[in-house]
Amino acid sequence: MSILSDYAKRTPGSKEHFARAGAMIPAGATRSLNSWPPYPVYLDRGVGGTVWDVDGNAYRDFLANYTGLPLGYADPDVTAAIREQLPHGTSHSFSRTLEAELAGLLVARVPSLERVRFTGSGTEAVMFALRLARAHTGRPLVAKAEGGYHGTTDDVMISVRPPADLAGDVRSPASVPEMRGIPASRTRETLVVPFNDVAASQEILRAHADRVAALVLEPVLGVGGMIPATAAYLTAMRATCDELGIVLVFDEVITLRLAYGGAQQAYGVTPDLTTMGKIIGGGLPIGAYGGRADIMGLLEPQGGTDVYDSRSGGPALYQGGTFTGNALSVAAGIVTLGKLDAATIDALNRTGDLLRRELTGVFAGAPVDAVVTGVGSLFNIHIGPRRVEVFRDVRAVDAARQQAFFLGLLNHGVIVAPRGMGCVTTCTTPDDVAAFTAAVRLTLHDITEAG
Repeated sequence: MSILSDYAKRTPGSKEHFARAGAMIPAGATRSLNSWPPYPVYLDRGVGGTVWDVDGNAYRDFLANYTGLPLGYADPDVTAAIREQLPHGTSHSFSRTLEAELAGLLVARVPSLERVRFTGSGTEAVMFALRLARAHTGRPLVAKAEGGYHGTTDDVMISVRPPADLAGDVRSPASVPEMRGIPASRTRETLVVPFNDVAASQEILRAHADRVAALVLEPVLGVGGMIPATAAYLTAMRATCDELGIVLVFDEVITLRLAYGGAQQAYGVTPDLTTMGKIIGGGLPIGAYGGRADIMGLLEPQGGTDVYDSRSGGPALYQGGTFTGNALSVAAGIVTLGKLDAATIDALNRTGDLLRRELTGVFAGAPVDAVVTGVGSLFNIHIGPRRVEVFRDVRAVDAARQQAFFLGLLNHGVIVAPRGMGCVTTCTTPDDVAAFTAAVRLTLHDITEAG
């Protein structure tokens, strides 16, 4: 039986639901990456490290909502905190004291945070951080790494996955809009540097220094292939930003889970501003940005009674958001961060190390070229390349076989992202790692049989 026919046999309920949903929702899903050919799987529920689809199939979930559920699904302590909060309201017109409690936890553990504010998502956190950097410096441009993903605002949907014919020279990447609808003016205001190339990145930043407000970096490229930065690169970028008066922003929406104080603690490099999301909301929508008190001070009123307008004493930068800092997300985040102590994060990283070692062993003798990248609790499986060390190596991925691998893993009861991204959670056991490894072996065999 082929991978596609097996998939169809296992998931008739998902196929039926896709036909109904697609008549109302573009692609049958409100998140573009949740729809894939021939049709997506629709989930019914999740507990711990396991989810079930509408057809009753069980899956070991090695994606955890794209790393956002470090404790797995329906953690009893998080669920209890949400249930306790529900009778008191889900969101409110005014702030509640829970915001300060979650902020205190973050300030205490993340080296760069002197002040912090919450948003509705990681995308919004990046948007406000870059706006702060522009307001602080008075400069118009931002810089980002090729292959870096920082949410979906126009500023940063540039050169996330640029095609080879448009990407430009490897040492001087072009600024390529990720999709239609991004104005050319925004593309011109975003510079692109080559990730992990110190000399080339410094040359680009210095050439535009008087106009660059911020350099935003993921310490580990996520969408770009789960490729860790080198310590030398982050250290050099810190020094270069200091030299040129550029605000260094670390996007830790994914990497905050890598150490008690995030990747910045693990690398020993402190940015000026940090953006966060995912794990800090315990599985509910949230984002946050914070950093140096002098920069965050632009959010403070300047002595007037108008909270909107800086011309009459309001803050230099106004932030809104109806559900920002909502009670449910904050309550869930407090419990989640409390459970993610240093020992727990170390254990998560050891499990991730084990998984990547096991997969590397499988790929060494596999009939299909494949490689696994990542660090700590994060990984990405690439079908087609023999190595992935820089972003442009990801272009060697065999798109057809990568898709077949994704569907094949689903057939064998394992979830990763279509692009091969995944993570481990506190629910991931050695048995889960062994089952995942076995599923990978079977899927590679299925791909080989298919030719």
